[in-house]
Amino acid sequence: MPDRLNVTWIVLIGLALATILLPPLMPRPLLGNALLLALAAIKGRRIALDFMDLRTAPALWRGLVVAWILIVVLFAWVASAVVALI
Repeated sequence: MPDRLNVTWIVLIGLALATILLPPLMPRPLLGNALLLALAAIKGRRIALDFMDLRTAPALWRGLVVAWILIVVLFAWVASAVVALI
């Protein structure tokens, strides 16, 4: 059975490839940005939980780190939406 870090590494490679291959396929830039930022949030969460070993940390730390990742992603999406609407 593969180790959790190996599985996370393979998932991160797949998500990175999806990040590269998806933008030309998206018909609307705002939807494409949302999808790419969602992939970035998933990658950030996997890195924080598995490589930073927060999976075994107290729930408060996990929650703070995941909330920080989501806030950064939401801020980036709002910025891209404002640029798309201007």
